[in-house]
Amino acid sequence: MDDKRLQETNLSSSSDYNPNHERNVAVHTAPLTEVPKGRWERTWPTIACGAGLFSDGYLNGVIGSVSTMLALIYGDEYTKSSAKSAIPSIAFAGTVVGHLFFGVLSDHWSRRNSLLISTLRSVGAAESTGELKSGHRNRWFIFATDFQIDLGFVVSAFVPMIVVLATGENHLRAAWRICLALGAIPPLSLLYLRIKLREPEQFRRNKMNRFPILLIVKFYWWRLTVISIIWFLYNFSAYSFGIFASTWLVFILPTDAPLWKNFGMACAINSFWLPGSFLGAFLSDWIGPKWCLIWGVLLQGIVGFAMTGAYSQLDEPSRVAGFIILTGVFMALGEVGPGDNIGLLASKLSSTPIRGQFYGIAAAWGKVGAFIGTYIFPLLIDDAGTDIVKQGQYPFWVSSSLCIFSAIVAFVGLPKVGQDMIEVEDERFKRYLEENGYDTSSFGTKDFREELGVAMN
Repeated sequence: MDDKRLQETNLSSSSDYNPNHERNVAVHTAPLTEVPKGRWERTWPTIACGAGLFSDGYLNGVIGSVSTMLALIYGDEYTKSSAKSAIPSIAFAGTVVGHLFFGVLSDHWSRRNSLLISTLRSVGAAESTGELKSGHRNRWFIFATDFQIDLGFVVSAFVPMIVVLATGENHLRAAWRICLALGAIPPLSLLYLRIKLREPEQFRRNKMNRFPILLIVKFYWWRLTVISIIWFLYNFSAYSFGIFASTWLVFILPTDAPLWKNFGMACAINSFWLPGSFLGAFLSDWIGPKWCLIWGVLLQGIVGFAMTGAYSQLDEPSRVAGFIILTGVFMALGEVGPGDNIGLLASKLSSTPIRGQFYGIAAAWGKVGAFIGTYIFPLLIDDAGTDIVKQGQYPFWVSSSLCIFSAIVAFVGLPKVGQDMIEVEDERFKRYLEENGYDTSSFGTKDFREELGVAMN
């Protein structure tokens, strides 16, 4: 017996049966696009999630500029101490723990709470975009997630540039504190947004109240492994380039260049993420997220290898513009590919009842990749010794090789993803559970089941 017939049976057998419940059944079992909501009601949750991810991008990106200022203030006392490594370590460790903890919490309790923890806001965004018009869902998911993170990274380089210009390089102690303080403003808005945010309809329908762990692992282990590997490799290079842009650009700029120019160059390079993310948002709808990811990361690898070979010609102060453009293209292609689509794939290739945990684990592996990358890149530069050309070549060579490997993993391990994948995946997971003896009639939030008149177990 399917869910709709089960609900109708429960209603008709109830002693306090109310004809109005039939309307509730029709509403809550209709396709998501037919749920009676206005355009603003459908788009508001996506906007709220995007606001949180902008904050995440800024806070992660500004750490690089702050680290550069601290190194100039304290010199060897900072660069040779544990403080330099402790700052990014604390940030990433806290994020990884948050992904895992709140991933479980969002599935067991509420999607509204996922608004308060970085990348898990994408879970709510994915389910909210499922209520939008077919053919446009991927782009709106990307505009609310990856594009917002990229915008946060751009602002995280622009703000230090302006702050240093305003305070002067003799007042860096004030400058780095101001940069961090400004990062506290966007998260405060989330407290209000969380109050206004309502649970996505798909979560209300499919919340799981009992979790058969072994069945879930058996069903999703391979898909989770593939997505985690791709996310790990992407963040390994993307976050490392972004966070250390203000540091390794010193090798290109004149040694006497003012600090604000250093930050300005980082801002210019980070800005290339935006057109890449924007283009990838549309390509994801047109050719699908799997192929958008594959082509984006393949082209990124090709450009990276080309830059590796031509780095000796780029390593001149007079050619900074060419260096910025090529590096920007390299980073933009990363956004066209995995930047835009890895979160989308993680959210749409997992079913609603366990999406928070699936997404949280994959995103945590992405953060581990970023964490390792922030250590590996400086070691690659140090390994080159005093050879400035090799200092630039090594990071691009490693990243480009990983790009090609990511494309292979995606081609072999990822299925095709359509516009209705969230609903399709939910039905596929339900059938699997039912075939293995799990009673899916218990699905749904408490208020959803009360509206339908289905007895709570």
